[in-house]
Amino acid sequence: MLNLYFNNTVLCLFKSTEIGMGLTGFGVFFLFFGMMLFFDKALLAIGNILFVSGLSFVIGLERTFRFFFQRHKVKATSFFLGGVFVVLIGWPIIGVILEIYGFFLLFRGFFPVAVGFIRRVPVLGSLLSLPGISVLDPKLRP
Repeated sequence: MLNLYFNNTVLCLFKSTEIGMGLTGFGVFFLFFGMMLFFDKALLAIGNILFVSGLSFVIGLERTFRFFFQRHKVKATSFFLGGVFVVLIGWPIIGVILEIYGFFLLFRGFFPVAVGFIRRVPVLGSLLSLPGISVLDPKLRP
């Protein structure tokens, strides 16, 4: 267990959470790098596997299954996991498009929370008040 101190608050991370954060981070890196290298299917496949396995380590296997297989998230899950499958069989551009759409459907409830957090960060909060971005910001609120 790792103890992190942040503003006099102890944040305890278990080994599985640490491993999951590393796997998720490497997964995002490989996905980004695979897209930068013109949708390299091997890097995208590795990134997908690392991202999904890292998510399972961070929140637990049971909660991961409960998150993905809720009745109202069936469409989002099918697009996301279908995109992962399409990337794995060798059609990276179509698979990434499906994954991105499924990702936005899966995590659309989290985006207002993330925007609220970013709004409180000093430099990033001022970026959200720029003219072009401030028009999009009310659409992200619940």
